[in-house]
Amino acid sequence: MKSLFSRLGWLFSKAWWLLDGTRRALMNLLVLLLLVALVSALLFRGPKPLADKTTLVLKLEGNLVEQFSGSAREQLVAQAQGQGVAKQTRLRDVVAALEQAAKDDKISAVLLDVDDLQGAGLAGLREVAEALQRFRKSSGKPVLAYGDSYGQRGYFLAAQASEVYLHPMGTVMLEGFGRWRTYYKDALDRLGVTAHVIKVGTYKSFAEPYTANGPSPATIEAESLVYGELWSGFTGAIEAARKLEAGSIGRSIEELPQRLAAVQGDTGKLAVDAKFVDGLKTRDQMRELLIAKGAKDEQTKSFRQVSLADYLAQLKAPDTPSKLQPGVGIVVAEGEIVDGDAGPGRVGGDSLARLIRKAREDEALKAIVLRVNSPGGSAFASEIIRRELELTRQAGKPVVISMGDVAASGGYWISMSSDAIVADASTITGSIGVFGILPTAEGLMDKLSLHTGGVTTTWLAGGFDPRRPLDPRLKATQQSSVDHTYARFTGLAAQARKSTPEKIDAVAQGRIWTGNQALARGLVDRTGRLEDAVLAAAKLAKLEVKDGDRPRLSYVERDLSTKDRLLASLTDAVAPPVAQGLAQALGLNALPAPVIEEFGVLRELARLASQGHGERAAVAHCLCGAP
Repeated sequence: MKSLFSRLGWLFSKAWWLLDGTRRALMNLLVLLLLVALVSALLFRGPKPLADKTTLVLKLEGNLVEQFSGSAREQLVAQAQGQGVAKQTRLRDVVAALEQAAKDDKISAVLLDVDDLQGAGLAGLREVAEALQRFRKSSGKPVLAYGDSYGQRGYFLAAQASEVYLHPMGTVMLEGFGRWRTYYKDALDRLGVTAHVIKVGTYKSFAEPYTANGPSPATIEAESLVYGELWSGFTGAIEAARKLEAGSIGRSIEELPQRLAAVQGDTGKLAVDAKFVDGLKTRDQMRELLIAKGAKDEQTKSFRQVSLADYLAQLKAPDTPSKLQPGVGIVVAEGEIVDGDAGPGRVGGDSLARLIRKAREDEALKAIVLRVNSPGGSAFASEIIRRELELTRQAGKPVVISMGDVAASGGYWISMSSDAIVADASTITGSIGVFGILPTAEGLMDKLSLHTGGVTTTWLAGGFDPRRPLDPRLKATQQSSVDHTYARFTGLAAQARKSTPEKIDAVAQGRIWTGNQALARGLVDRTGRLEDAVLAAAKLAKLEVKDGDRPRLSYVERDLSTKDRLLASLTDAVAPPVAQGLAQALGLNALPAPVIEEFGVLRELARLASQGHGERAAVAHCLCGAP
């Protein structure tokens, strides 16, 4: 027996030795590979030089954004959960690449690929379209667009190309602008839930889905005017770029059934006949065309090319001014405005205020441009940001606002302390209005035979408890708070626009406007792009800038601490989200997109209801977006 245990012990020790040795070997191999990779990066770092007749492949993927959102840690967590990570293309990278490529003798052409472009507002699209036009005009080089199919956003950019090609089985899909909302009133009534909405502004339509079964006449009036102008400008720009007769896009949509039947359902031929594209080509035929227009890469057997990311790595500016040279600082405010701190993709009242203060205290930055792309959010956080800009102006530094796709409600609030507001013609802005929402579920409690009771020292204690009916006195206090916030909003706007609260109120009431419409009503100073705002800021700061040049630009962004960098490299074991669990319970791989969108709306409602009380609960949010 003792001999048996001795042999088992010997086998176990040998097995443990083998397992431990294997572990050590694998760890050593991993360290060795990391060292080799590090040494290789140090020895061979730097992009490969470009050859002559290289085509810049401008592949726009995911959403077109002002700044990247989401940390590396969040992306890794999403991947660990089997979720797709949303791709993003930064607007300023696209513009910079086109500006450099126009002067680069190695770049002979640009290939525009918009198959994977998923989200972009009109202001961002117009910035890229104008950059493409400047590239063609200044360089004389061609821009070729190719797509398996073209969506509305992608085709707007493709139309700016010298030549537009489509796969023979592809489609050019121009649909128009607008949106359909889901209205919850009857459903909430059946559940016994009441959404008590406290607002100021006839056109502040956020709460309508919870209090009505359809859009109000005021909402239809306001949105019809905005969407009509945006669609007219959108189609007009395409018709001008493609040299089409004015109104031809509208007619092609109206006559689509007849036109498609006439070509036996061939959408490719339909696009050619409508002169939306210059020809139909398969992928290999397009590849041969690009080889003929440029040069062949013998290694890849395709045309000689460089991607946007690789070309950005090529960009060198030996004549870049010193950081000590006077310049203009750009601060980006993109996303929903929330209290406290927030990372890229959202606007934290405290975190953005710190960035503005950082720019103000930088002696080399003589002016600040705030790039706003936000539908608003917390009125309190918006005021924190506005006040920081006010202090910047009092310190003697000019502030210019550059409005992107959306700068409405709270997005307009943070724009008021400025020396000038420059909006794109298609910017969604205005929505000067305030609301609060207090949902109660006393009816649902009755349906479930649930009861609540207790003792409080005042009527206000527990007044925000959603299980109990809303006390009329509480509703009155909240209405007073919202009224006061609206009065402050319109008063600040009147002061900023050198107007009166009465005149501002006439164009406020929560109503949205396009940039052009806002200009006509005195809510902005001019229409233009980011570059125009930068030049305006430089002029106000009396910076010496030669004609055709721009001042030194510096994007003021959050510095990553050592802790942040460490956290960015780690993953968390995060429980699957509720929506994913529900999808699994229903036997689905994923919930349908419209359902996910509605969950987002309901989550937003719950979040707004859970915010602080008093003025901090007042919301300046239009819940709108660019078409």
